[in-house]
Amino acid sequence: MKAILSIAAVLLSLAVGARGQTKAPPDFEPPIALARISSPIQVDGDLSDPGWREAAKVETWYESNVGDNVPPPVQTIAYVGYDSRFLYVAFDCRDPNPAKIRAPYVDRDNVFSDQDFVGLILNAKNDRRSGVEFFVNPRGIQDDGITNDATGNEDFSPDFFWDSAGKIGPQGWTVEIRIPLTSIRYPKGDRETWGMMLYRNYPRDFRYQIFDVKLPRGSNCFVCRSREWTDITGLPRGGHLVVAPYLTASESGTPRTGEAGTEFVSKPIEGDAGLDVKWTPNADTALDVTINPDFSQIESDVAQISVNERFALFFPEKRPFFLEGVDLLETPFQAVYTRTITSPRWGARATGKIGASAYTILVTQDRGGGSAIIPGPQSSSFAPQDFSSIDGIARVRHDVGRSFIGFLATDRENEGSSSYNRVLGPDFQWRPSEGDQVTGQFLYSSTRTPNRPDLAAEWDGRKLDAAAGFLSWLHTSRTWLWRTTYEDVSPDFRADLGFMPQVGYRHGRNFLGYTFFPQNFFFSRLEPLFVVNWWWERDGDTLDRRVYAGVQFQGKLNSSGELDANSDSIRVGEKLLHRRNVSYSIGLAPTRLVPRISVDGFLGQQIDFANAREGDGGRVGLSATTRPTDHLDLQFTGDRRWLDVRAESGRHGRLFTATVARLRAAYTFSSRAFLRMIGQYTETKRDPELYTFAVSRKSGSFDGSALFSYKLNWQSVLFVGYGDSSVVNDTGDLAHSSRQFFLKVSYAFQR
Repeated sequence: MKAILSIAAVLLSLAVGARGQTKAPPDFEPPIALARISSPIQVDGDLSDPGWREAAKVETWYESNVGDNVPPPVQTIAYVGYDSRFLYVAFDCRDPNPAKIRAPYVDRDNVFSDQDFVGLILNAKNDRRSGVEFFVNPRGIQDDGITNDATGNEDFSPDFFWDSAGKIGPQGWTVEIRIPLTSIRYPKGDRETWGMMLYRNYPRDFRYQIFDVKLPRGSNCFVCRSREWTDITGLPRGGHLVVAPYLTASESGTPRTGEAGTEFVSKPIEGDAGLDVKWTPNADTALDVTINPDFSQIESDVAQISVNERFALFFPEKRPFFLEGVDLLETPFQAVYTRTITSPRWGARATGKIGASAYTILVTQDRGGGSAIIPGPQSSSFAPQDFSSIDGIARVRHDVGRSFIGFLATDRENEGSSSYNRVLGPDFQWRPSEGDQVTGQFLYSSTRTPNRPDLAAEWDGRKLDAAAGFLSWLHTSRTWLWRTTYEDVSPDFRADLGFMPQVGYRHGRNFLGYTFFPQNFFFSRLEPLFVVNWWWERDGDTLDRRVYAGVQFQGKLNSSGELDANSDSIRVGEKLLHRRNVSYSIGLAPTRLVPRISVDGFLGQQIDFANAREGDGGRVGLSATTRPTDHLDLQFTGDRRWLDVRAESGRHGRLFTATVARLRAAYTFSSRAFLRMIGQYTETKRDPELYTFAVSRKSGSFDGSALFSYKLNWQSVLFVGYGDSSVVNDTGDLAHSSRQFFLKVSYAFQR
């Protein structure tokens, strides 16, 4: 941990030097002076308040999809202003047919592209690097997150304090947004300039995307196109404090003997408490402290089929403490994956920006538990992480115009032993033109494994030192897109605080695509593509050779998808096995009643990784949502995978069939309250006679839950719920394995 603290000091000293902002190119929309409002505004969806007459007015808009920055099919008027406490934004959305407005009641952060919504992408630092998204549908439901030009990713995990309201009328609908200035990270200065884009999503026959700025096709950035809002003065300089204690209570039951299906025993009611504190000493710095944080998941992860998979599966982070400045932690190699910190006792974090340099430093004590990934060239495995650790992460990124250089360091020091894992190295992104982007990263890892060979053969106290490198060039134009990438990762490279389940390989990837924009046709966008992927072991043997040709598309019914023809050769042990198949992914958002439906999968030759042989099989994944009313939302998710093989004995048959089925029903009473029920069933059927080792004929589970939620804001909540689980026993029947009642109350005190 001393290493992390020393590196953190160096990173902060590097951050101090640079000042300045990235100016807008001359072809951007002209700046607008942000109006200061002196009259009151009540956030109720009604735009008759006198304050809106003082706000800046935006009436010129561009349809960037389906059209190429053409006049949009509907009229939108936006109003923007601020005072000493808040940023205000309002939208007047005219609609020629208000009966077709898609405005369901949904939970927070569930405003999707199948709904009407408006919002802003705010880049208050005006570095044209990343933006905070504040979106609202016509019911006033909020959705917030971060979009990052450096990676092209959009992350809706982070949450912010703000207010919104919507109202539907005979001419369309209106929305009011009020964002506390304490929720915005902006630089120090007497006269500020912010970057901002205003946006309207209009899903009808196509999904129309409408902005107040032009987005040229072929540009390799998004936030960089923000309009400048100038003459912002008299902003508060920080001092905002949020203290959010929580209390939980739970009562659980388990089988008396530990064997599912036997007599249940109820355990005594257990309580717990903890505290989250966030202090912003100035507008561009956030300090977070957490004590015994509640990192339970209110909604379980959607199950993924893991049978016949070689590498660990990825699940997204949802826990608030790790989400401040989350865009900073995204690098070409996923060397930071905070779900590897499973049960922190405490945590502290500082995030901020000094001039053109952004930084974040995080330290926690992890009780352990869960599983650690043991990576390899052909597959990964798991080992129980039954020891505690002190974990540290430090990251700095310095902007140089539209480019940047960065540095990352992580350190896991396992308590009670001399074992550790330390990773550090630089990364960069260079944008020499509007259509070119070069990205690179180099990491060095130093590891002393735990002396626990009872948990993993590799964990015998050995010393591992290794490196990993990444280099990529992306070129985009209005019609052409190509990317070439090279990775090189040593067999001894380890990133225990990251998600890198494969090591010991070299990887080259080349992508070529050409985009058409048909007019007056079902498809609004067609992109034929050709991709060559090649993985080698460090000794030169092929690990995976994958070549595919396909087409991506967007079209009517808010459709999008991709169809590919694949040819692969994959090494399993000493064998190089082959497969050819077709993969598909198609999504639609056709109507208000059926707002989303998608299907994806593959069909053709497959590889039996467990038994190292070729076979035939496929996968079908289905996701569908229906809304019988604006308050009721029914979602079904299903996934089925199968594989047919021929054994050495000559017997041919179905090796396995794996199924996941999940039904989620939610009734949303208002923007603050909902009742949700989930049932999820997983099952794998196998033919033991076709395996080369012993397996069970059937395995599976059923998980059910019910939850009532009331939210004043994202951190002031009441949850009351019930969970129940069963597993498939030796006879193939479901046997009751656990149940739980739980209560959580949290309230955010702000000053």
